[in-house]
Amino acid sequence: MIETERTDIDGLLILTPKVFRDDRGYFFESYNTEVFAELGIRDAFLQDNESFSSKNVLRGLHFQAPPFDQGKLVRVVKGAVLDVAVDIRRRSPTYGRHVAVRLDATEKKMLWIPPGFAHGFLSLEDDTIFLYKCTHVYSKAAEGSVRWNDPDLAIDWGVSDPVVSPKDGEAGFFRDLVSPF
Repeated sequence: MIETERTDIDGLLILTPKVFRDDRGYFFESYNTEVFAELGIRDAFLQDNESFSSKNVLRGLHFQAPPFDQGKLVRVVKGAVLDVAVDIRRRSPTYGRHVAVRLDATEKKMLWIPPGFAHGFLSLEDDTIFLYKCTHVYSKAAEGSVRWNDPDLAIDWGVSDPVVSPKDGEAGFFRDLVSPF
């Protein structure tokens, strides 16, 4: 039981599970192989990641190049984020475009990001816990990134001075990207 919203970029899906709430709390199914296969998501998940962030921490925009390219199913367990996926598939009609979605612990929305996207998020609240289910294991040799504030991408993060890692602050510009996709 999952509500699916297609975005303006082929392959990116916003998924809202059915949450069962009562006086004890809530229950929902965050992943089911058969349900996801019906949505066209047939990849096996090989790695789960979790991050903890303070408000205004920005992580990204990251990707893994083939043969370690990753599809990601992302969601928030605690807090809220602005989640962004940028199409870096060279032959895509939406190459260089992005989708930004608010994900939070209350609504339980998830975002499916297939391989071929740079991904990042901005933590909107303190103590935000973010989960990633990945279709491939991480490889340092295959990691790539694009600068979070790239003027050609024009992503409105809603903040002018987020907290970023030195690596993310020095990432290359989109115009210089030789996309492996």
